[in-house]
Amino acid sequence: MVTVSTSAFYERANQQLSSLRKQAEDLQVQVGSGERLTRSSEDPLAAAKLRSLSRRERLTEIDQRNSDRAKTSLSLADSALSSITSSIVRARDLALQAASTTLTDENRKAIATEIEELRGNLIALGNTVDGEGESLFGGAISGPAYVETAGVVSYVGSANAQVTELGDGQTVERSLVGPDVFSFNGPSGATDLFAVLGTLAAALNAGGAGAVTAADDALAALDPGLQKATTAQTVIGTRMAWVETMDDRRTVSEEMIAQDRETVGGADFATTYTRLQEMLTVLEASQASFVKLSGLSLFDQLR
Repeated sequence: MVTVSTSAFYERANQQLSSLRKQAEDLQVQVGSGERLTRSSEDPLAAAKLRSLSRRERLTEIDQRNSDRAKTSLSLADSALSSITSSIVRARDLALQAASTTLTDENRKAIATEIEELRGNLIALGNTVDGEGESLFGGAISGPAYVETAGVVSYVGSANAQVTELGDGQTVERSLVGPDVFSFNGPSGATDLFAVLGTLAAALNAGGAGAVTAADDALAALDPGLQKATTAQTVIGTRMAWVETMDDRRTVSEEMIAQDRETVGGADFATTYTRLQEMLTVLEASQASFVKLSGLSLFDQLR
């Protein structure tokens, strides 16, 4: 009879101490994590809400990565367009010099050399790649946007620029395709910067009266070319502003998710910490009582 009672005493004591330790451990986890729930079973509805919030957080992270990539590509495009417009302005200055009747053929050949360099720079800018090695002005291709064959530069990219999802059903094109930057309608019809500069350089190298006429024609063509490039800059700038707007919206959404998470599953630090201290005090007292009671024997009782 005594053995059974002693055994039951130890079993109940162990169960009580284990329960107290588990409660203390759960409270310690809550204090450390700031979250009220340690198991879904504690509040199934709240746990389901928290899982939904976690999915929204993951989607937000994906949207942010897409946004970061879009911003990188748009920034590269903006930088490239700045160099393109600078090259056009310089080409226009050179064409204006070449149109002067006071220049010699040798002077115009020197100008032709710089015009050819500018043309080569523009081809290189047209084949700029983004941070992941994809063509910046080639649309949905991985190779160069422009190729030159027998002195003729041709666009080999796709018709549309790459589109990136920004979340909430919103998208942005990460750049422009080459024709949106380099092609335009000049006084003689459809053309592009490469053809205008190539024709000018050839005429200046040939010299004679035709060189002056070619310089005048280039001046007339480069004006709409410069307008096309500056318009492209405006488009890119507008897209960069749109991405920033979506980032701001995402920040607000992230704050709302954090608030919802705190409301649904957050543990108030002061309250939880106080409960933890109380539980540890109870646990310590229970352990002390158990040690004291378990040390008693029949001999102690008889004394």
